[in-house]
Amino acid sequence: MNSEQNPTVIVPALNAAAGLPTVLADCAGLPVVVVDGGSTDATEAVARAAGAQVVRAPRGRGVQLAAGAAATDGEWLLFLHADTRPGPGWREALRAAMRDPARAHYFRFALDDPSPEARRLERRVAWRCRVLALPYGDQGLLIHRALYDQVGGFRPIPLMEDVDLVRRLGRRRLAPMAAVALTSAARWRREGWRRRSARNLLCLSLWFLGVPPGVIKRLYG
Repeated sequence: MNSEQNPTVIVPALNAAAGLPTVLADCAGLPVVVVDGGSTDATEAVARAAGAQVVRAPRGRGVQLAAGAAATDGEWLLFLHADTRPGPGWREALRAAMRDPARAHYFRFALDDPSPEARRLERRVAWRCRVLALPYGDQGLLIHRALYDQVGGFRPIPLMEDVDLVRRLGRRRLAPMAAVALTSAARWRREGWRRRSARNLLCLSLWFLGVPPGVIKRLYG
C-alpha cells in the first residue's frame, strides 16, 4: 500500500487494554489514532507502546470517533472498534476500495465464535447490509475525508452514531469490501445470543421511530 495512500485508523476505546494490543498489531505500519473515553485501565499506555497517537475525549462512541477524525489530516479514514480485528486479505481489500473515493466501504461481519448461533447472526447481518444497507460500526468503515466532511461526519451522539452516518451516506454511497472484520462475541456469550440480538433490534427500531439517542442509550446499557 502506497504510504501516501495509507488510511489513518481511528479506534475508539474504553478500558480496552486487554484486546487492544491485538488490534494494533494487525494495523502495524498504518497511522493509528486511539481515542480514549476515560479508561481506568492501561488502555492509553498500551496504545502509546504500540506507537499510536492517543487522543482523549468524553465517553461516547460518536464523540470519540468525531474527535479521532478531527485529530488527523489523513486523506482516508478507517474507523475500527477496539474489539474488532480486520480479517485475512484486509489490506488488499483496502487498496481495492480506495480506488473508489465516492463511496464508503465496510467489511463483512464475522464473529470469533464457532457456534451455530454465531453463524446465524452473521447471516442476519449480511441480509441487513444487503437489503437495508445498514452496516454497523463493528464492520469498520473506510471513507475518504472529502466524503466524510460532505455528509457531516460522525455526530457527537451517545449511541447509534454508526446508523446515523450510514443513513446520511445512503445505499449508493456504501459498498462492501472483500474481507471480513472479526468481532469479539464476548458480549453475546455473556448476555445471551437471543437477548443481545433482541436488544440491538429494539434500539434500531426506536431510532427509526425518532426516540432520542440518549434515551436509547439508557435502554442499551
